[in-house]
Order: sequence, then C-alpha cells, then structure tokens
Amino acid sequence: MMPEVTSAPLLLAVTAILAYLLGSVPFGIVIARVFGLGNLREIGSGNIGATNVLRTGSKPAALATLLLDSGKGAIAVITARLLVGEDAAQLAGLTAFLGHLFPIWLKFKGGKGVATYLGTLLALSFPAGLAACLTWLAIAVLFRFSSLAALFTAVMVPAWLWTLRSPEMIALAVILGALVWIRHGENIRRLLDGSETKIKLKKEQ
Repeated sequence: MMPEVTSAPLLLAVTAILAYLLGSVPFGIVIARVFGLGNLREIGSGNIGATNVLRTGSKPAALATLLLDSGKGAIAVITARLLVGEDAAQLAGLTAFLGHLFPIWLKFKGGKGVATYLGTLLALSFPAGLAACLTWLAIAVLFRFSSLAALFTAVMVPAWLWTLRSPEMIALAVILGALVWIRHGENIRRLLDGSETKIKLKKEQ
C-alpha cells in the first residue's frame, strides 16, 4: 500500500527539503499582518491556521489563509509529481505537511495542518481529496467544531482511498491522519470536557 520507489535518492532528498521549506511558510501570520489584524499568536487559540484567523472577524483573511495553506501542500505534490515521479509526490506531500506543523521559520512551532492536509490529499487523489473536504464540511456544519471535523476526516480518509481504488496512498494517509490527531491533543481534551470552542460564522454584537 505504498508507491514503488523509482526515483534517485538525491532527487528525493532535494524534493523533501524544498517541500518542507514551502510547507513551513506561515501564511496565517503573513495574512494577519497584511490585513492589519495583529499578531496571530496573540489572538484566539494562538494557532496559525485559517480557523484562528477567522476568529479575528475577517472572513477574507481566513479564506486567503485557507487557500494558501492548502495550496502549498497541493503545489508541493503536483510539482514533485511532474518533475520527479509519484514516489516524490507522496514524499513532498508528507514533508510539506511536516513543514506546516514544524516550520523552521517559527522555531518548529507551527499549526495543526488541516488545510495543508486537505490540499495535499486533493493533489494526490482528487476524488479522495474531494471526499475528505466534503466529510470535513459536513461534520463542521453539523457540529460546529473544526477540530471534530478534522479528526473524523482523518479517520475516514484511508477508507475513502480504499473505496476509490487508491490503495498505494493509504500508508501516507495513515501517517498524516495520525499527525492530525496528535496535533489536536488539546482539542480532544476540550471536546471531552465540553469546553471546545465552536465555529462562529458571524461576529458577536
């Protein structure tokens, strides 16, 4: 359930490094500053992702962060696939995701990676990625918990890949999903004790 490794080790190493550096770009922090929203680390949960940017009340900034964070995962995968091969594409997806979680530019203290995770999946297997996005959206709309939507989606992705006949990506999906769960440890505790913050689509008056 893994792709055949056919690329040269040096090419794979260069791919991994470049994808990691791309994934490390903290677009949430950049967008927050561009929009004049302040230091994202001091807002809401302090996370650098789109959900926390949304807590500033700026939907355009949150959307920009979502697109850029998902885009960096997708671009890493597509570029590696075109220039090197399928084995490099999966490696690029993994290291771009790790870059978002542990960015060198922020002393390895990054985000939870949901947007990058979904963007990576869309580029690796569009049908499975689309199913993952719809799964996240359905749970988020029903329960208003971004974290719960991410956790549930991470569990479902291997099943989607199997159903949609992309078994060679299941190993990567399991690794990415496990990282999503690990990064949401605090959210899991808050979900269990009832203190998790719900998604708010409108600013409170």
